[in-house]
Amino acid sequence: MVGSSVVVNYERENESMKQEKNWLKHGWADPCTADAVPILGGSLIPAVRVTSTIIDMTGEQKGTVLVTGGAGYIGSHTVVSLLEAGYDVVALDNFTNSVNSSKNESVALKRVEEITNKKVHFYRCDLLDKDAVERIFTAHRIDSVIHFAALKAVGESMTNPLLYYKNNMIGMINLLEVMDSLGIYKMVFSSSCTVYGEPERLPITEENPTGNVTNVYGRTKYFIEEMLKDAVRADPKWNIIALRYFNPVGAHKSGRIGEDPTKQFTNLMPYISQVAIGKKDVLTIFGNDYDTPDGTGVRDYVHVMDLASGHVAALNKLDKEHLGLKMYNLGTGKGISVMELIQTFERVNKVKIPYVIQERRAGDISSMYANATLAERELGWKAVHSVDEMCEDFWRWQTMNPNGYKTEQANGHH
Repeated sequence: MVGSSVVVNYERENESMKQEKNWLKHGWADPCTADAVPILGGSLIPAVRVTSTIIDMTGEQKGTVLVTGGAGYIGSHTVVSLLEAGYDVVALDNFTNSVNSSKNESVALKRVEEITNKKVHFYRCDLLDKDAVERIFTAHRIDSVIHFAALKAVGESMTNPLLYYKNNMIGMINLLEVMDSLGIYKMVFSSSCTVYGEPERLPITEENPTGNVTNVYGRTKYFIEEMLKDAVRADPKWNIIALRYFNPVGAHKSGRIGEDPTKQFTNLMPYISQVAIGKKDVLTIFGNDYDTPDGTGVRDYVHVMDLASGHVAALNKLDKEHLGLKMYNLGTGKGISVMELIQTFERVNKVKIPYVIQERRAGDISSMYANATLAERELGWKAVHSVDEMCEDFWRWQTMNPNGYKTEQANGHH
């Protein structure tokens, strides 16, 4: 054990030295000491003196986390949990799946700052712009990365597959290459239960086979997981957790942040809520002939704040242990049908949801729910929010924000 401890400390020292050398190599200033640093357009801004570690109320040291896709639905909620856990957060987003203000800021992350009373360092940036990504890394002493940024609509992925392959896979390659060049090897990757395809057995454990994926979005997640396996095999310094989570729903209990879809292909609960509030006339249910108790698709709906705490738990694990690459399911372990979710939403929020049935969508599957005992045992994580809470919290977000984040100052255009 003593020997392995020395190796870990030596690697960390080398990684720190590697970061210092890269600041010098690229001619970028260390933001902890310089008066100004170059930013995305090449102009100089006053340096933010960012330390590599901060100390939370328990005295435990926490690092600086880069959150890609940080302005999005799951990303913004995770930033809340990271800040509350004592991490410093740098976030980037290109606003494909999120809303920007007239000042080109993230509306969601501005509200996160209000909720937590803590600062988020935000950059508008696309991962396909590798030079811009590198400039962000070199402006901060990043210790680890949580990677959410991706196109994520199943339906759209089937009609525009090349866009999904380019954005999701090349974006990840750029990110990994920048991290490697700067000696940063800790990552939590936002994977998906879609990597399992149509499951042969339920509930789904991490040992279920992957790869027989039914849609392009899921294939990008599967291919990235395979790419990470190869990267770790080639260079054991990588320390990565891939979280295969199931169907995120709900919103922060404050009602200040939630899911605000920017595209026509979207998730079930926002559609339910839009019908309930009168923005849409009727909910469309795709398929009622699945091999499930009521004929509608069954999913493992998990509260977004449970997912957020799962990412913090994963990061804590990486801070304490070298895993190489490890996969974990994040779910409740309970399957809920589309019809059951509609009925729960109606009961909890005292609303009516008119609906129509249409044919199944390409790429959809019948039933998926998780066995998440591995995450409970090894990460100390377990979903604690009920389906009733998911419906109640999302409805609070919707009624407090009937137009989502979009206002005269924030129109969602990008």
